[in-house]
Amino acid sequence: MESERNKRLLQDVLARPGNDVCADCGNAEPDWASVTLGVFVCQGCSLLHRGIPHISRVKSVQQEIWDASEVELMAAMGNEPAKAKYEQKVPAFYYRPKHTDCKLLREQWIRARYERNEFEFIEKQEPYSAGYREGFLWKRGRDNGQFLSRKFILSEREGALKYFNKQDARDPKAVMKIETLNATFQPAKIGNPYGLQITYLRDNSTRNIFVYHSDSKEMVDWFNAIRAARFHYLQVAFPGASDEELVPKLTRSFMKEGFMEKTGPKHTEGFKKRWFTMDDRRLMYFKDPLDAYARGEVFIGSKENSYTVLPGLPPSTQGYHWNHGITIVTPDRKFLFACETEAEQRDWIAAFQRVINRPMRPQEYAVEAHFKHKP
Repeated sequence: MESERNKRLLQDVLARPGNDVCADCGNAEPDWASVTLGVFVCQGCSLLHRGIPHISRVKSVQQEIWDASEVELMAAMGNEPAKAKYEQKVPAFYYRPKHTDCKLLREQWIRARYERNEFEFIEKQEPYSAGYREGFLWKRGRDNGQFLSRKFILSEREGALKYFNKQDARDPKAVMKIETLNATFQPAKIGNPYGLQITYLRDNSTRNIFVYHSDSKEMVDWFNAIRAARFHYLQVAFPGASDEELVPKLTRSFMKEGFMEKTGPKHTEGFKKRWFTMDDRRLMYFKDPLDAYARGEVFIGSKENSYTVLPGLPPSTQGYHWNHGITIVTPDRKFLFACETEAEQRDWIAAFQRVINRPMRPQEYAVEAHFKHKP
């Protein structure tokens, strides 16, 4: 039967190099294909392709009947040739989403390549490549929690991201140096599918800003503009470094977040429930996940510098409500935490251990020396 023959031919095409992973996110199970674009994709990305029906029509590789012309198109294109066509001029700083990233990033990556052809025509990259960007974002108020429209300006020349409380204000409310700037999408935490958390250092303490925009492309353009600014800053700061060395430093997702209980430095105070964020070697704790400032920060060094993490709490410890303890030993003191479940305890210990097992870089010794934490 012709359908069986087509199915065998399609499997042969699928077995070619590059077709064994999703063309869009790298996931290892490309069970779907765009019969108009000629690429194999995973189920998650196939759902996003359905959002651009004028560009892409998807079919299941295993479940649907294919005709000869569709198989021929897949054989003529495939993931590697498609990559050469649609990703000709992707800037080094542009974020390429993985299958674990939020829907927003994956959808805009797909639209940028196939719908807007951004990486075939450099002039289409101007919104995030120009070195200057301004616009309005909804920003969460530090004290009242309301989101209000605020003007933001990102200037590589000034080395800063600024925002203004009033449209005609001459002086910015905050100046965030590109040197310490980070951005990470946090849709669940912020309660908006396009929610972005921006962090920066002020007086060596972390400050959080939570923003969103109703237009998904606008939000991803801001994210990549921040990455571009960081990339160009790092190129100047580390002139001998390659793109491969710099790109991982542009933005970072937090290693782990969640609630734990903590006690004070004397270990006699009652344990209090706090929201913790592990940002590389900084462990920060907040009363609320959307607080602008951390109540305190703990530096997590390496095992070579006498930092260790232990399951459980010292036998004399009292005042905790959650039973799954963690002790972090630093050169100065012990920090005691308690998790609600054994799984959470295991995940936190694994996150701490990853950092402790990693030798400290020269610049991290300077961070450790100047580090401030509130007990």
